[in-house]
Amino acid sequence: MFQYYVYILKCSDNSYYTGITNNIARRFEEHEFGINKECYTFKGRPLTMEFYQVFNDILQAIDFEKKIKRWTRAKKKALIEGDFDVLQILSECRNATHYNKYNPGNKSV
Repeated sequence: MFQYYVYILKCSDNSYYTGITNNIARRFEEHEFGINKECYTFKGRPLTMEFYQVFNDILQAIDFEKKIKRWTRAKKKALIEGDFDVLQILSECRNATHYNKYNPGNKSV
């Protein structure tokens, strides 16, 4: 049975890179050694592994990676730090139209 890893690297410019692999040690070395000059992380070396999550199902791993890639930097940082209270707050919809749709008694907007 394969294991799949969704990971977040921190680049030297403090940006984050999110990826997926089935061999996290090998993949980190590829990023760190700059195997692919076209890769986002090539100019961002040195890198640090900030977070990874293990999955047994490749489809779940792909879905999680796609979600993280759409997240704000603040949400990624909260995930890395394990601050799930902040992550939940940052995940709440702030759009008044959306909020009113799901809270029809609200007349403040």
